[in-house]
Amino acid sequence: MSDERRILAELAGVLEARRGADPDSSYVASLYSRGLDSILRKISEEATETLLAARDGDRKALVHEVADLWFHTLVLLASQELRPEDVLEELQRRTGVSGLEEKASRGGD
Repeated sequence: MSDERRILAELAGVLEARRGADPDSSYVASLYSRGLDSILRKISEEATETLLAARDGDRKALVHEVADLWFHTLVLLASQELRPEDVLEELQRRTGVSGLEEKASRGGD
């Protein structure tokens, strides 16, 4: 297993474990307890901060904000009983497929 996949797998395990944790004991557990809308708002916030960091040309801030965005997206996946591997499999499926072809196969996007 690559280091990247190992890191994602370890983080996924932690996020899964937090689903049943006391919301007062864990930031992630508190997100889960507040529900899907709270997680979605956090992703929106992190996406906006990512865009602003990119626009400002601040590479260090951009890396920080993308890490936050990825983290909260992983929280969303875990809340929906999905794992990073599900996304990696979809990316693998798309490898070698023209972006235009892939988009057309989804229809209407």
